[in-house]
Amino acid sequence: MKLRPSPFSWLIVIVATLFLPSQNLAKTTLADTSQPYRVGVLYWSMNIPGQVAMRQGLEATLEKLNSQSGKQGFRSIELITHVAGDGPQGIENQISQMDSLLDLKPDLIIVQPTDNAALAGGLLRANREGIPVVAYDQYISGKGKLDCFLTSNNYQAGFHCGEYIASRFDSSQTLKIILVEYPHVSSTVERVNGFIDGLSMQNQSFQIARAYEAVEPVAGKIAAQEIRIQYPTPGTIQVVFTVNDGGGLAVVQELYSNGRTEIIIATVDGDPASVQNIRNNRLTVIDSAQFCWHLGANAMLAGYHLLIGDIDLPPTILLPVFPITRETMDQYQGWYGDIPEPFTKPWPSNETVWKWQLTTPDGDTVVLDGPQ
Repeated sequence: MKLRPSPFSWLIVIVATLFLPSQNLAKTTLADTSQPYRVGVLYWSMNIPGQVAMRQGLEATLEKLNSQSGKQGFRSIELITHVAGDGPQGIENQISQMDSLLDLKPDLIIVQPTDNAALAGGLLRANREGIPVVAYDQYISGKGKLDCFLTSNNYQAGFHCGEYIASRFDSSQTLKIILVEYPHVSSTVERVNGFIDGLSMQNQSFQIARAYEAVEPVAGKIAAQEIRIQYPTPGTIQVVFTVNDGGGLAVVQELYSNGRTEIIIATVDGDPASVQNIRNNRLTVIDSAQFCWHLGANAMLAGYHLLIGDIDLPPTILLPVFPITRETMDQYQGWYGDIPEPFTKPWPSNETVWKWQLTTPDGDTVVLDGPQ
């Protein structure tokens, strides 16, 4: 007897045929998740010690994330790194490095920009291609959208310096001040704005006598030499504000070695050599210290959360800075050290209590953690 096929047999064949690719797709997806995330990292300079500390914090956090991920079944992270270098050539280098990274189509890019505007085109391209971008320390201006921007509270850094300098003088005295600035990146611009506001909030009279550009040793020394030439008479300048220790330490060295000990200096970063200058009364009286290691570490944590998509990151995250003076220096543990306990500032201030807290610009608290 000849068996006739069941009317449902063709349906069974169709269902089975459709199901097989689904199994293959599932296997492919599982295979993909076993591959590491590829993360491109664009560093600025390895000649500025604070930036070296930022890199070390980022990469130490990566090692911890990968160790925890291996134990808990999460995908690991593989870095593709580039260093731009200093000066105009560094800016050009980073533009090319950004383009090269985008050609590789990584899962994420983390960048410390050398210039606010130079990577505007690269960021727009990353947006078009769906590649998330985290920037730290400096912003990227233009029409592109960063997925997260982490930076020290640079306005607070300048503000600390301004209010402390005001505490050293009678408010009726008109201070003659020199700025050693760098108007090409957001962080240093915000430090100058904060410094001026810190003076003004304490009703300190002042005049900006002149401004020079420097964020690294060579330019810092040139700026200090020009200060000595253009203001040779002691007492014509009372204060110099340098936007970072990269250039500021050379300013201190040049002025101090040439006998200009009547000038006092406020600066930003927390370089150990600058802390030593405060301790030894070598011109510097305050250094608003970044937590450089922690800035790099938190940039990596923000990138991790973007990769796994477990929390909504705010567009901007601010890390506090620490005002190092002779009164507070024993509490500061350095770029790589533990976070200090809260304390009350021993000088007039609009923010009387210092404490460690990651925040948004609106003051909301931010918490970044790795795998638990």
